[in-house]
Amino acid sequence: MTYDAPLTVHREAVQPAWIDYNGHMNVAYYNLAFDHAVDALFDVIDVGIDYVRRTNKSVFVLETHVNYIQEVVEGDPLRFELQLIDWDAKRAHFFIRMYHDQKDYLAATSEQIAVHVDLSERRAAPLPDAAQQKLSRMMESHGRLPRPPEVGRAMGIRRKSEAAE
Repeated sequence: MTYDAPLTVHREAVQPAWIDYNGHMNVAYYNLAFDHAVDALFDVIDVGIDYVRRTNKSVFVLETHVNYIQEVVEGDPLRFELQLIDWDAKRAHFFIRMYHDQKDYLAATSEQIAVHVDLSERRAAPLPDAAQQKLSRMMESHGRLPRPPEVGRAMGIRRKSEAAE
């Protein structure tokens, strides 16, 4: 099996309940929508909800960085494209782009690192061999993509230098 690079993992529309008093999607729901995309990835590599029920193991997100680029509003169709950045036996580092699925503009991005966990011990544990094989195959195609400039970016207020003023 090969994986598209990037991989379209999810599509959904902006729900009425997700709209805030500014008339656009509230920041909390960007995270929810990205979480739906992550769940879809976990299904692709067979560590989703069915896996959790079968094995009492799961995947937890450790860190996430969201960039809000262009607003979306009620009813807008969304498309989520995922790029695997790196992985090891216990963790995966990925980058997701949220697009308006009709107008094709980039609405937001989310960089995340997730860890596989044995729920009975609440400790990190190696991913199952089948998931590691899928991540390895995915990395073969995704590793050829350029690294997104937002990956690993630090947050802070950029100040003009005195010389530029």
